[in-house]
Amino acid sequence: MKKKLISLLLALSMCLSFAACGEEEASGSASETISSPESDIPESDALPSDTEEASEPAASVEGSWAVYWYLCGSDLESNGGCATADLMEMMEVELPENVNVVIQTGGAAVWQNEYVDPAKLQRWLYNSEGMQLLEEAEVASMGDAQTLYDFLAFASSHYPAEKTAVLFWNHGGGSVDGAAFDENYGQDSLDLGEMYQAFNAVWPADKESPALELVGFDTCLMATVDVAAVFQNFSRYLVASEETEPGNGWYYTGWLEALAKNPAMNGDELGIAICNSYYEGCEAVGTQDQTTLSLTDLTRLTPLLEAYESFGQEALVAASQDPGFFAELGRAAAQSENYGGNTREQGFTNMVDMGHLARQNAWMLPSAQSVSDALAECVLFQVNGIYRTEATGLSCYYPYSGDVDNFNGYLSMGEGLAFKNLYAYGLTGQLTEGGEEYLAELDVQELPEISTLADMSWDGAPLDVNEEGTAILTLGPEADAVLAGIGFSLFYMDEANDRMMLLGTDNDMTADWENGVFYDNFRGVWGAIDGHLVYMELSFEGDDYNLYAVPVLLNGEAYNLQVAYDFSTEKWSILGASQGLDESGMASKEMRLLEEGDVINTIWKIASYSGEDDFEMYAAEELTVTVETSFGEAPLMDGSYSMVFEMWDAMGNYAYSDAVTFDCAGGEITTTVYGD
Repeated sequence: MKKKLISLLLALSMCLSFAACGEEEASGSASETISSPESDIPESDALPSDTEEASEPAASVEGSWAVYWYLCGSDLESNGGCATADLMEMMEVELPENVNVVIQTGGAAVWQNEYVDPAKLQRWLYNSEGMQLLEEAEVASMGDAQTLYDFLAFASSHYPAEKTAVLFWNHGGGSVDGAAFDENYGQDSLDLGEMYQAFNAVWPADKESPALELVGFDTCLMATVDVAAVFQNFSRYLVASEETEPGNGWYYTGWLEALAKNPAMNGDELGIAICNSYYEGCEAVGTQDQTTLSLTDLTRLTPLLEAYESFGQEALVAASQDPGFFAELGRAAAQSENYGGNTREQGFTNMVDMGHLARQNAWMLPSAQSVSDALAECVLFQVNGIYRTEATGLSCYYPYSGDVDNFNGYLSMGEGLAFKNLYAYGLTGQLTEGGEEYLAELDVQELPEISTLADMSWDGAPLDVNEEGTAILTLGPEADAVLAGIGFSLFYMDEANDRMMLLGTDNDMTADWENGVFYDNFRGVWGAIDGHLVYMELSFEGDDYNLYAVPVLLNGEAYNLQVAYDFSTEKWSILGASQGLDESGMASKEMRLLEEGDVINTIWKIASYSGEDDFEMYAAEELTVTVETSFGEAPLMDGSYSMVFEMWDAMGNYAYSDAVTFDCAGGEITTTVYGD
């Protein structure tokens, strides 16, 4: 039925032409549009465009709505037809005469329908008369500020309305990497500076009376305080997700139908409809467990930005008084809900829930309460899955990766001058430009030298084993001021065949931080799919549940299974499969559930026992998914194993203890310290 409907409407479409929007090089770089670490984005001259017309813009109609949909298809469309599916969802709704949806398509090498041309930029109108092709031009990057500006200028000029929403559809990469990754242009994306530049050229920034009713991101990871700070200049409301979105994305039939039935609604009502229909759509296909989507009132954002800055200032003062503060903050961040993975296997988005991070630090930073209160005021509504219960609606930056290049991106794009100086000092030992003057304003003369793992002699630290076979690492009280975290890595040792296999990481241990003594709680079992042992990496350690990433080949393609362990039920569950981040920082929006008949190859990491090479991925065992497929713990197979305690600090440095070796035979474990 949907195919017949789209064929009928598009057969009636009208083809016009418009001049090319300019080449990829036409847009300014982030450094040209954002001038300082304070994110003081200057007003820019209007971006020139050959599409501008001399005629006066049409007048908006009272009680009317317009939705400007920037539909960058990318591999989501090329590989899965996700954009086509959402277009079909839209076309299930009969719109009234006072609601228009203006769409620009591009950014995909292939479109999974016979109407959208991947070799063109095309503009479409969906309204009470159906779907119409308005204009088309030579292809240009959807990740270019010029392309975005041209579309917004065209839509606002030709289809104004009393209330307007702008929607981005694509992958998202958070505050640093932005959204709208164009696969035809090397995954070129729009960063926050380019978005500001394009919007400001159409609707000059005005926090007191923003031009738009709502800006929405049907993408991953864009519900950040930095995104909100940009769009408070242009819109009353923001709808976006802190976490990655599953492939089903927003449910366009649901929220557009709500708008069609009540065009008098305001942006907050539309935002609630978007959130509710999204969660219902996720429930319908079983992808709701890690879902987040929030509605933020951007007109109430300023108190949150002020509270966040005060929170950072208090953190700077605390760091000046105690260099061990960086380790404390690192441990709090590790136990705060974070998004997109943030492991070496999945890549790092460096985005953490702002409210949860504040709560984790409330015992040492009293201003954290002001952050929580301000969040509660401006985040009007949100939906969350059962494994995203700590989400408060907006995330902020934390340098989990220790990557200075990524941090430099945050310096250009992000909010929070105090946190920029704090993280800069923690990562490099230096402040940002002007940082000394900033500290002086806080009555802080200087920050003390930080002790890091590089200063300690803990690489190869000796282990003891007690009578119960528990491995014990004793570092002393200094550990509390140095370490941001500790866990262990597990290896299978096959000396006869000169190989060893890394099975992954976990944190099942008891930590006495005051005395710097750490005990393993290993029970001789490991994660397994249908009894097949897997490599797994701890990605989040919480009070109620832990999350793990399990790399596999799924029908021949590399994926990470998202696995949860619930402490209250003592049960494991497979939440879905995603492909993590690519080199551009783009987060996959294709989290999918396992389906009966899927073929999984479990992955281990293998190297020579002699240690002369690096670990490489190794496809271990093949299994076929059934309706009974599940994740759980399985006893280790007979053989020799080695456990190493892994330590890390807030600067991204790692150190590894000596090994504990143990032999498994018939379920019995014999443990010794390496070398005994």
